Amino acid sequence: MASRREELIQRVFLAGRELSTAAVMFHTAVAAKGGLTATETKALDLLERLGPLTAGELSEQSGLAPASVTGLIDRLERKNVARRIPHPQDRRRVLIEMNRDYLVVSEPVFDDLVAGLRELCEKYSEDQLVTIIDFLAASARVQQSATVKLTSD
Repeated sequence: MASRREELIQRVFLAGRELSTAAVMFHTAVAAKGGLTATETKALDLLERLGPLTAGELSEQSGLAPASVTGLIDRLERKNVARRIPHPQDRRRVLIEMNRDYLVVSEPVFDDLVAGLRELCEKYSEDQLVTIIDFLAASARVQQSATVKLTSD
């Protein structure tokens, strides 16, 4: 018979799978509304949160292989949602920046999700929210590491 801890761990794994599936489906629907793929919208999310990045930095942040990122950037430019710009301190380097007009158009699709998550957060104490933040951030790092392993073969 499984211990209570093992049972809880299995429930965390299942809840994580359910969240992952819901997130992929949501972001696929969001992307489709904008004529993009989920990968393209998540790359734009990185650019929006972190600011302009080099292709190498985008590869590092996303966990995608550099060759995949080059094609991704080409697609984002063709769709006019991102562009390559000269690096301000190093003329040999190029940055990729998000087209801010896309952000204005895309923000309303997140309104219901953000409102629902804000309401959900109200159920938890500040200490519980700190634990949730820690778990989610650590989970993201584990998943990014697994992505790097998958894409580096």
